Amino acid sequence: MTLSKALLPSQTLAARALMVLGGAAVIALAARVSVPMYPVPMTLSTLAVLLVGLTMGWRLGFAAVLAYIAEAAVGLPVLAPGSVLGGPTTGFIIGFLPMVALAGLAADLGARRFVPALLASVAASLMIYVPGVLWLDAVTPLSLGGAIEKGMLPFIAGDMAKSVLAALAVSGGWALLGRARS
Repeated sequence: MTLSKALLPSQTLAARALMVLGGAAVIALAARVSVPMYPVPMTLSTLAVLLVGLTMGWRLGFAAVLAYIAEAAVGLPVLAPGSVLGGPTTGFIIGFLPMVALAGLAADLGARRFVPALLASVAASLMIYVPGVLWLDAVTPLSLGGAIEKGMLPFIAGDMAKSVLAALAVSGGWALLGRARS
């Protein structure tokens, strides 16, 4: 059971659709918190993707990220300032799909406590680097080494900190829910 199912036990189609749109909105809002860097900005998007996966599970989380990507594809201002699909950030945005799927799968399998949620978050966070770095290598003048240097290395510490925050938030949510029910 995921945190969203625990909080909303009756999940009608309308409720699930609202959760998917809400998850996409959280990711879009997090993308607006941006530190400009070249060739990709540092944002809170990855934290939001982790939280969406860890709270909603892999199916609803995956749907939320798909909705987010669809919103970007039709031109809605959901990406980090200055980012466009097809630009240098695209590989990382595509990487949100395996990221949310892994975090969501961990939630579906019962990652409620801090350590399991943290391990899932760290593993999920690393998922974005493969498509992100490969995309940078393909669409920019950077070599593969340059893409790693510019698109991965500056982000690892921040992504690990976001993993800790996501695990704290989710394990804290479960703890609060347990106290409220007892």
